[in-house]
Amino acid sequence: MALPFLVLVFIFSYMPLYGWTYAFYNFRPGIPLAVSDFVGLEWFRSIFGNPTQRGEVLRVMRNTMSMSSLNILASVLPVIFAIFLSEMRSQRFKKYVQILTTLPNFISWVLVYSFAFMLFSVDNGLVNHILINLGFIDKGIGFLASDSHTWLKMALWDLWKGLGWGAILYIAAIAGIDQELYEAARVDGAGRFRTIWNITVPGIMPTYFVLLLLTIANFINNGLEQYFVFQNAINKNHIEVLDLYVYNTGLVGNNFSFATAVSMLKSVISIILLFFANGMSKLLRGESII
Repeated sequence: MALPFLVLVFIFSYMPLYGWTYAFYNFRPGIPLAVSDFVGLEWFRSIFGNPTQRGEVLRVMRNTMSMSSLNILASVLPVIFAIFLSEMRSQRFKKYVQILTTLPNFISWVLVYSFAFMLFSVDNGLVNHILINLGFIDKGIGFLASDSHTWLKMALWDLWKGLGWGAILYIAAIAGIDQELYEAARVDGAGRFRTIWNITVPGIMPTYFVLLLLTIANFINNGLEQYFVFQNAINKNHIEVLDLYVYNTGLVGNNFSFATAVSMLKSVISIILLFFANGMSKLLRGESII
């Protein structure tokens, strides 16, 4: 039964590794790789040896690490949201809230940007329209065409999209807590907050730490789509993460070899972070995550 999934993993995760060979050639589109010049580690050396390239890589690494750090700081919010949902008295209201907060996860980032454009565009955005009519501003504010607080804005959009979905695992963990513990706490006179702090929170902490360690292992894997749809000439300096930089350098700039070298460096760092997270899991929990 596992064979189809192993085949898919092999096709989409291992076969593309053949593309790493482009990092060792001076490849240009339209010229077969077999007749391209073999340059060895030249592209890897240029990442750190060329001041311009080094500055660009350091810039996108700063953006990547900053946004990943904000996402790690926000990882506690799905825990809090799951606890609030589990404490709701009205099951009907709880169901509506959970559905409305989970639906954004299934919306593509293209549609999210369309939604953001309708709300925050300078000319026809709803927010600017309301602010102008109320007399708070004289002309529209370029919320999207701005380089201020770019990291925070991207983190908030990611939180809005994934809050409900991220809370599902914690809701399942809360449902798995022995209900006799709650009954015993009530008999002992524990209030609602004391019950949450002494039973619910310890019950979901193992799940939280596993997901947190996996997030650390994927620290530099921000993804591409969110930043691709929100990027523009004004905010590119702070919104361009490592995945987007590889795309812009390789497919847009036609420098496939250098982009492949950067992508390989990213993979090496990801493996190091994975083993670091696994070591932290063994140290703190006594269990391995891989």
